Amino acid sequence: MSIKNIRLEVMQFLEKSIDSFVDEYLVPVEKIWQPTDLLPDSQKENFIEEVRELREIANDLPYDFWVVMVGDTITEEALPTYESWLMEVEGVDNEGRNGWSKWVRHWTGEENRHGDALNKYLYLSGRVNMREVEVTTQHLINDGFDIGTGKDPYKNFVYTSFQELATYISHNRVSQLAKDFGDKKLSRLCKMVAGDEMRHHLAYSEFVNRIFKVDPSEMMLAFQYMMKQKITMPAHFLRESGEKISTAFEEFSNSAQKIGVYTANDYVDILRKLITMWEIDKISSLTDEAERARDYLMKLPDRMARISERLVLPEETKKFKWVQPALAI
Repeated sequence: MSIKNIRLEVMQFLEKSIDSFVDEYLVPVEKIWQPTDLLPDSQKENFIEEVRELREIANDLPYDFWVVMVGDTITEEALPTYESWLMEVEGVDNEGRNGWSKWVRHWTGEENRHGDALNKYLYLSGRVNMREVEVTTQHLINDGFDIGTGKDPYKNFVYTSFQELATYISHNRVSQLAKDFGDKKLSRLCKMVAGDEMRHHLAYSEFVNRIFKVDPSEMMLAFQYMMKQKITMPAHFLRESGEKISTAFEEFSNSAQKIGVYTANDYVDILRKLITMWEIDKISSLTDEAERARDYLMKLPDRMARISERLVLPEETKKFKWVQPALAI
């Protein structure tokens, strides 16, 4: 049997548990929070007062914070790209509306709220050039992305396990920073987004864990493959108006590192967590090639940690078109 057919067989085996995955890791629509729960409500009489208060607090937040907020928002709003990519994964049948396509649709529904909530906050804050943000978002959706997974579910689940934990860290750190600056409402909003990301991380990690139990060698090789090429963030084609795909994502990442939202050390820590979570040191019945892949993965965090220690950030921060000067209040 070919590798592709084996993967399809494994996905069909896991699909039998899809309803339990949905029940455990996703929240019913009627029970989950919505952006309006966390932002000034335009139907309320005190809407203008709440917006004024939001803008006053937002005025004190620093430049790098806004760069990170915009980058996170754009990443969340490029959701059509991510859904269409997941629908192409081997074993996901959108036309037949099988269990995996149900998962992708429900996961997308939860994720879609994140971009809505963050976008509304940016709009109300007055600190962001929304047209520039909208142009960048459209460019990102137009340009798509290439994360090196192809249609392979094993590689895709490694990617989503890693990426969902990375977004949890980012939103959780932004939440803490907002709290430190006195913006309790933004802190709560980002905390709620982070909570969703953690649930999603646990789901995709469980998918990988179950694959390790039935196809350990191929899962180990997929894990090694993804870590050798490195996990590419979904917004790596980020660009501003009038520009080609260049270094915008790198500059955004520099701002995130400067304020401690997401750093090279976090990348290493996530890798360590996945290795521990999947207990790859204890997996048995591996082929010789998979044994070598495991050895590579076990040594990789220490190697990457040594590299991250030598990382030097540029002193100057790129001035993005997204962020406006502080308001004269």
